[in-house]
Amino acid sequence: MFTVSRGLINPGESRAERHRRELCALVRGPAVSDHHRIVVLSMKGGVGKTTTAVGLGAVLAEERGDRVIAVDAAPHGGTLLDRLPTPLRPQRHARDLLARRETVKRYSDVRAFTGQAPSRLEFLASGTDPEGYPALSDGDYRHLARIVERFYSICITDCGTGMLHPAMRAILDLADQVIVVCPTSVDGARSALATVDWLETNGYAALARSCVTVLSRVAKSPSIDLDQLERHFSDRCRRVLRIPEDPHLEEGGPVDLARLRPATHLAYLELAAEVAAVFR
Repeated sequence: MFTVSRGLINPGESRAERHRRELCALVRGPAVSDHHRIVVLSMKGGVGKTTTAVGLGAVLAEERGDRVIAVDAAPHGGTLLDRLPTPLRPQRHARDLLARRETVKRYSDVRAFTGQAPSRLEFLASGTDPEGYPALSDGDYRHLARIVERFYSICITDCGTGMLHPAMRAILDLADQVIVVCPTSVDGARSALATVDWLETNGYAALARSCVTVLSRVAKSPSIDLDQLERHFSDRCRRVLRIPEDPHLEEGGPVDLARLRPATHLAYLELAAEVAAVFR
Protein backbone atom coordinates (compact mmCIF):
# COMPACT_ATOMS: atom_id res chain seq x y z
CA MET A 1 0.00 0.00 0.00
CA PHE A 2 2.83 2.37 0.89
CA THR A 3 4.55 1.76 -2.47
CA VAL A 4 1.35 1.82 -4.54
CA SER A 5 0.31 5.14 -3.02
CA ARG A 6 3.83 6.56 -3.53
CA GLY A 7 4.20 7.09 0.19
CA LEU A 8 0.90 8.89 0.71
CA ILE A 9 -0.62 6.01 2.66
CA ASN A 10 1.44 4.21 5.31
CA PRO A 11 -0.46 1.30 6.84
CA GLY A 12 2.15 0.94 9.59
CA GLU A 13 4.12 -2.15 10.52
CA SER A 14 2.55 -5.56 10.08
CA ARG A 15 1.76 -7.90 12.96
CA ALA A 16 4.82 -10.00 12.03
CA GLU A 17 7.08 -6.92 11.98
CA ARG A 18 5.74 -5.79 15.34
CA HIS A 19 6.27 -9.26 16.81
CA ARG A 20 9.88 -9.34 15.61
CA ARG A 21 10.53 -5.85 16.98
CA GLU A 22 9.12 -6.86 20.37
CA LEU A 23 11.27 -9.99 20.44
CA CYS A 24 14.38 -7.98 19.61
CA ALA A 25 13.58 -5.56 22.43
CA LEU A 26 13.34 -8.48 24.86
CA VAL A 27 16.62 -9.96 23.69
CA ARG A 28 18.41 -6.60 24.01
CA GLY A 29 17.06 -5.89 27.48
CA PRO A 30 19.51 -5.28 30.34
CA ALA A 31 20.68 -8.14 32.55
CA VAL A 32 20.33 -7.76 36.31
CA SER A 33 23.33 -9.97 37.07
CA ASP A 34 26.78 -9.47 35.56
CA HIS A 35 26.97 -13.02 34.22
CA HIS A 36 24.41 -15.60 33.13
CA ARG A 37 25.00 -19.31 32.42
CA ILE A 38 22.85 -21.34 30.04
CA VAL A 39 23.32 -25.10 29.67
CA VAL A 40 22.18 -27.02 26.57
CA LEU A 41 21.47 -30.70 27.25
CA SER A 42 20.40 -33.92 25.60
CA MET A 43 21.08 -37.57 26.42
CA LYS A 44 20.92 -38.41 22.72
CA GLY A 45 23.49 -37.38 20.12
CA GLY A 46 22.75 -35.99 16.68
CA VAL A 47 19.58 -34.18 17.78
CA GLY A 48 20.66 -30.61 17.05
CA LYS A 49 22.03 -29.80 20.51
CA THR A 50 25.17 -28.04 19.31
CA THR A 51 23.26 -26.33 16.51
CA THR A 52 20.74 -25.06 19.07
CA ALA A 53 23.54 -23.75 21.31
CA VAL A 54 25.20 -21.92 18.42
CA GLY A 55 21.96 -20.59 16.91
CA LEU A 56 20.88 -19.22 20.28
CA GLY A 57 24.33 -17.80 21.00
CA ALA A 58 24.58 -16.18 17.57
CA VAL A 59 21.27 -14.35 17.99
CA LEU A 60 22.16 -13.19 21.51
CA ALA A 61 25.58 -11.99 20.37
CA GLU A 62 24.25 -10.25 17.28
CA GLU A 63 21.36 -8.49 19.02
CA ARG A 64 23.05 -7.55 22.29
CA GLY A 65 26.02 -5.30 22.86
CA ASP A 66 27.72 -7.45 25.49
CA ARG A 67 30.00 -10.46 25.14
CA VAL A 68 28.58 -13.95 24.57
CA ILE A 69 30.62 -17.16 24.53
CA ALA A 70 29.79 -20.80 23.73
CA VAL A 71 31.89 -23.36 25.62
CA ASP A 72 32.32 -26.96 24.49
CA ALA A 73 32.00 -29.19 27.56
CA ALA A 74 31.80 -32.54 25.74
CA PRO A 75 34.11 -34.96 27.62
CA HIS A 76 36.44 -35.72 24.70
CA GLY A 77 35.83 -32.90 22.26
CA GLY A 78 32.47 -32.09 20.72
CA THR A 79 31.47 -30.58 17.40
CA LEU A 80 31.16 -26.98 18.54
CA LEU A 81 34.09 -25.76 16.44
CA ASP A 82 32.51 -27.30 13.33
CA ARG A 83 30.02 -24.41 13.55
CA LEU A 84 32.80 -21.83 13.17
CA PRO A 85 34.46 -21.08 9.79
CA THR A 86 37.83 -22.83 9.57
CA PRO A 87 39.99 -19.65 9.33
CA LEU A 88 38.39 -18.37 12.55
CA ARG A 89 38.94 -21.51 14.63
CA PRO A 90 41.30 -21.08 17.59
CA GLN A 91 44.44 -23.17 17.80
CA ARG A 92 44.28 -23.34 21.60
CA HIS A 93 41.56 -24.78 23.80
CA ALA A 94 40.05 -24.79 27.28
CA ARG A 95 42.88 -26.93 28.68
CA ASP A 96 45.41 -24.41 27.41
CA LEU A 97 43.47 -21.57 29.00
CA LEU A 98 43.30 -23.41 32.33
CA ALA A 99 47.04 -24.04 32.25
CA ARG A 100 47.64 -20.30 31.88
CA ARG A 101 44.81 -19.01 34.05
CA GLU A 102 47.17 -17.20 36.44
CA THR A 103 48.35 -14.99 33.57
CA VAL A 104 44.86 -14.04 32.35
CA LYS A 105 44.35 -10.42 33.37
CA ARG A 106 42.53 -8.81 30.45
CA TYR A 107 39.90 -9.70 27.86
CA SER A 108 42.60 -9.73 25.20
CA ASP A 109 44.32 -12.53 27.13
CA VAL A 110 41.23 -14.72 26.84
CA ARG A 111 40.79 -13.92 23.15
CA ALA A 112 44.03 -15.77 22.48
CA PHE A 113 42.07 -18.97 23.22
CA THR A 114 38.72 -18.27 21.52
CA GLY A 115 37.43 -17.93 17.99
CA GLN A 116 34.78 -15.38 17.02
CA ALA A 117 32.05 -15.82 14.42
CA PRO A 118 30.74 -12.94 12.26
CA SER A 119 27.76 -12.78 14.67
CA ARG A 120 30.28 -11.87 17.43
CA LEU A 121 29.60 -15.16 19.25
CA GLU A 122 32.86 -16.51 20.65
CA PHE A 123 33.80 -20.20 20.80
CA LEU A 124 35.95 -21.99 23.35
CA ALA A 125 36.74 -25.60 22.43
CA SER A 126 37.44 -28.40 24.87
CA GLY A 127 40.02 -30.03 22.58
CA THR A 128 39.61 -32.88 20.10
CA ASP A 129 42.38 -35.30 21.16
CA PRO A 130 41.25 -37.51 24.09
CA GLU A 131 44.87 -38.12 25.08
CA GLY A 132 46.18 -34.59 24.60
CA TYR A 133 43.07 -32.97 26.10
CA PRO A 134 41.56 -35.15 28.86
CA ALA A 135 37.96 -34.54 29.88
CA LEU A 136 37.36 -31.50 32.06
CA SER A 137 36.86 -32.41 35.70
CA ASP A 138 34.44 -30.81 38.15
CA GLY A 139 37.23 -28.56 39.43
CA ASP A 140 38.45 -27.73 35.93
CA TYR A 141 35.03 -26.47 34.89
CA ARG A 142 34.69 -24.35 38.03
CA HIS A 143 38.06 -22.73 37.33
CA LEU A 144 37.02 -22.17 33.72
CA ALA A 145 33.69 -20.69 34.78
CA ARG A 146 35.44 -18.20 37.05
CA ILE A 147 37.58 -17.02 34.14
CA VAL A 148 34.63 -16.74 31.75
CA GLU A 149 32.42 -14.82 34.17
CA ARG A 150 35.05 -12.08 34.46
CA PHE A 151 34.93 -11.21 30.77
CA TYR A 152 31.55 -12.35 29.37
CA SER A 153 27.94 -11.51 30.13
CA ILE A 154 26.52 -14.78 28.83
CA CYS A 155 28.02 -18.27 28.68
CA ILE A 156 26.30 -21.07 26.77
CA THR A 157 27.67 -24.49 27.68
CA ASP A 158 27.25 -27.18 25.04
CA CYS A 159 27.33 -30.46 26.98
CA GLY A 160 28.02 -33.98 25.82
CA THR A 161 25.38 -36.70 25.83
CA GLY A 162 26.52 -38.29 29.09
CA MET A 163 24.91 -36.91 32.22
CA LEU A 164 27.54 -38.53 34.42
CA HIS A 165 30.74 -37.16 32.92
CA PRO A 166 33.10 -35.54 35.47
CA ALA A 167 32.22 -31.89 34.88
CA MET A 168 28.43 -32.27 34.81
CA ARG A 169 27.93 -31.63 38.52
CA ALA A 170 29.78 -28.31 38.30
CA ILE A 171 28.01 -27.38 35.06
CA LEU A 172 24.57 -27.85 36.60
CA ASP A 173 25.48 -26.41 40.00
CA LEU A 174 26.46 -23.15 38.29
CA ALA A 175 23.66 -23.07 35.69
CA ASP A 176 21.05 -20.32 35.71
CA GLN A 177 18.83 -22.13 33.22
CA VAL A 178 18.75 -25.26 31.09
CA ILE A 179 17.65 -25.95 27.53
CA VAL A 180 16.70 -29.55 26.71
CA VAL A 181 16.85 -30.39 23.01
CA CYS A 182 14.30 -32.90 21.75
CA PRO A 183 14.24 -34.27 18.18
CA THR A 184 10.81 -34.90 16.71
CA SER A 185 10.93 -38.68 16.91
CA VAL A 186 9.56 -41.20 19.40
CA ASP A 187 12.95 -42.33 20.69
CA GLY A 188 14.18 -38.74 20.73
CA ALA A 189 11.21 -37.67 22.84
CA ARG A 190 11.86 -40.51 25.27
CA SER A 191 15.49 -39.42 25.58
CA ALA A 192 14.52 -35.80 26.20
CA LEU A 193 12.01 -36.82 28.86
CA ALA A 194 14.68 -39.00 30.45
CA THR A 195 16.91 -35.91 30.61
CA VAL A 196 14.21 -33.98 32.47
CA ASP A 197 13.61 -36.99 34.75
CA TRP A 198 17.31 -37.18 35.54
CA LEU A 199 17.42 -33.52 36.51
CA GLU A 200 14.40 -33.93 38.79
CA THR A 201 15.80 -36.98 40.60
CA ASN A 202 19.39 -35.80 40.95
CA GLY A 203 18.98 -32.57 42.85
CA TYR A 204 18.09 -30.23 39.98
CA ALA A 205 14.31 -30.16 40.15
CA ALA A 206 14.24 -26.35 40.01
CA LEU A 207 16.26 -26.35 36.79
CA ALA A 208 13.96 -29.02 35.36
CA ARG A 209 10.81 -27.02 36.13
CA SER A 210 12.26 -23.82 34.66
CA CYS A 211 13.90 -25.38 31.62
CA VAL A 212 13.01 -24.63 28.00
CA THR A 213 12.44 -27.59 25.71
CA VAL A 214 13.42 -27.11 22.08
CA LEU A 215 11.74 -29.35 19.53
CA SER A 216 14.52 -29.52 17.00
CA ARG A 217 14.26 -29.82 13.20
CA VAL A 218 10.48 -29.78 13.22
CA ALA A 219 8.90 -31.09 10.03
CA LYS A 220 5.56 -32.56 9.07
CA SER A 221 5.78 -36.21 10.03
CA PRO A 222 3.07 -38.86 10.36
CA SER A 223 5.13 -40.69 12.99
CA ILE A 224 4.63 -38.19 15.81
CA ASP A 225 1.97 -35.69 16.85
CA LEU A 226 3.89 -32.45 17.43
CA ASP A 227 1.00 -30.76 19.24
CA GLN A 228 0.71 -33.69 21.64
CA LEU A 229 4.48 -33.76 22.14
CA GLU A 230 4.46 -30.05 22.92
CA ARG A 231 1.62 -30.44 25.41
CA HIS A 232 3.47 -33.29 27.12
CA PHE A 233 6.60 -31.20 27.67
CA SER A 234 4.56 -28.12 28.60
CA ASP A 235 3.46 -29.98 31.73
CA ARG A 236 7.08 -30.47 32.74
CA CYS A 237 8.92 -27.35 31.56
CA ARG A 238 8.63 -23.58 31.49
CA ARG A 239 8.25 -23.29 27.72
CA VAL A 240 8.35 -25.43 24.59
CA LEU A 241 9.60 -23.92 21.33
CA ARG A 242 9.96 -25.36 17.84
CA ILE A 243 12.96 -24.94 15.56
CA PRO A 244 11.97 -25.91 12.00
CA GLU A 245 14.02 -27.86 9.50
CA ASP A 246 16.39 -25.68 7.53
CA PRO A 247 18.69 -26.59 4.62
CA HIS A 248 21.48 -24.41 5.99
CA LEU A 249 21.45 -26.15 9.38
CA GLU A 250 21.36 -29.57 7.75
CA GLU A 251 24.83 -28.85 6.32
CA GLY A 252 26.25 -29.28 9.82
CA GLY A 253 28.83 -26.54 9.26
CA PRO A 254 29.19 -22.93 10.38
CA VAL A 255 25.91 -21.24 11.30
CA ASP A 256 25.28 -18.06 9.31
CA LEU A 257 22.12 -16.34 10.52
CA ALA A 258 21.75 -14.57 7.16
CA ARG A 259 21.39 -17.93 5.40
CA LEU A 260 18.58 -19.21 7.61
CA ARG A 261 15.03 -19.29 6.38
CA PRO A 262 13.01 -16.44 7.92
CA ALA A 263 10.94 -18.88 9.99
CA THR A 264 14.09 -20.49 11.41
CA HIS A 265 15.68 -17.16 12.27
CA LEU A 266 12.45 -16.10 13.97
CA ALA A 267 12.41 -19.35 15.97
CA TYR A 268 15.90 -18.69 17.31
CA LEU A 269 14.90 -15.11 18.08
CA GLU A 270 11.94 -16.43 20.09
CA LEU A 271 14.27 -18.79 21.94
CA ALA A 272 16.67 -15.95 22.68
CA ALA A 273 13.81 -13.78 23.96
CA GLU A 274 12.61 -16.59 26.24
CA VAL A 275 16.11 -17.06 27.63
CA ALA A 276 16.67 -13.30 28.03
CA ALA A 277 13.44 -12.97 30.02
CA VAL A 278 15.27 -14.64 32.91
CA PHE A 279 18.08 -12.09 32.83
CA ARG A 280 15.87 -9.47 34.47
